Amino acid sequence: MTVLFSIAAAMIFGLLLTRVAKLVHLPNVTAYLVAGLIIGPYGLKLMPTELLGGLEIISTVALGFIAFSIGGEFKLSNIRMIGGKSITITFFQAIMAVGMVDIALIVCGFDLSTSLTLGAIAAATAPAATMMVVRQYKAKGPLTSTLLPVVAMDDAIGLVIFSVSIALAKTFAGSGALTISNMLIEPLLEIFESLGLGALIGLVLAFGIRLFHNRANRLCVTLACVMLGIALADMWHLSSLLLCMMIGAIYCNLGMDADTVMDLCDRWTPPLLMLFFVISGADLDLAVVPTVGMLGVVYLATRSLGKYVGAYLGALVTKADENIRKYLGITLLPQAGVAIGMAQLAMSALPEQGPRIRAVVLCATLIYELVGPLMTKKALQAAGEIDPKNA
Repeated sequence: MTVLFSIAAAMIFGLLLTRVAKLVHLPNVTAYLVAGLIIGPYGLKLMPTELLGGLEIISTVALGFIAFSIGGEFKLSNIRMIGGKSITITFFQAIMAVGMVDIALIVCGFDLSTSLTLGAIAAATAPAATMMVVRQYKAKGPLTSTLLPVVAMDDAIGLVIFSVSIALAKTFAGSGALTISNMLIEPLLEIFESLGLGALIGLVLAFGIRLFHNRANRLCVTLACVMLGIALADMWHLSSLLLCMMIGAIYCNLGMDADTVMDLCDRWTPPLLMLFFVISGADLDLAVVPTVGMLGVVYLATRSLGKYVGAYLGALVTKADENIRKYLGITLLPQAGVAIGMAQLAMSALPEQGPRIRAVVLCATLIYELVGPLMTKKALQAAGEIDPKNA
């Protein structure tokens, strides 16, 4: 079986499942994930385990373009309108999710290393699923305008929290020394280096694109810059999400014809995003579901509650719109690539606890990615930000 055959099968099944999803009013994201489960190594084996590794580049590139698209939402006009509300809400929902998971797991008697690591992973959200739902239903309004910056900034906070927590977890597990360097300096350096390099590439894109007048050429330059950013992030061990997000933020504020080019990118990426979600679904092992036990139940329940309560309190403190208070937390439930990446790091940092942590995260990803997009759609509908014609 070839890689091309697997890609073709992924696209065919993904498209077919969207027809079924439309009949029962489910988002396309959910359909793609189910398609992946069907054709993956735990289903029809049209996308076997040995080929999933070779398809990893698709997921990497897709996440980069998702981050670039999110960065495009950081226009100065939007930021002035929202002010510091998004930053405050992002901080509240992330800290609340981490704190509630940490406390609940420790109270339930789980070891400190596992509790701290899962608590840190709880901060991560899945911008890809959220963006897909917003795009599919053309959602617009105060809730959507607040949601996009929150999911964009969430990874920056999550990265710092995870770096601090994993350092503590390694110390409690007896496999590492707790230092200021690995707790704060290293993660902060990674964030600033990612943002700095992203800003530099964004400037090159914003001014370099003026050499080209044809829309197709401008699109090609944009794609090249984003892919360069993804490649450099991988080579220099930086955050491709933060780097590509900064490219998008700089370009949308300084680039000529930025709105048109961003729109062209949005039209180019749907097949890429479809493959990303189908591959993500194929990589989910249903066998992990029975193995997580009480640890998984507590994680799922307290993370969901933490996200909702944190978003509500953040919106309350910033005196945000009532719909933002009531529904924002519901839209922050999806969890995927970033969380799985953190779980992979935990596997190497905590050899004894790592497999169990990864099993919990994979199970949570399965549930959140299947249920989360639907919940996001329902929340946006309840807030009146999805036109009934688009639903």
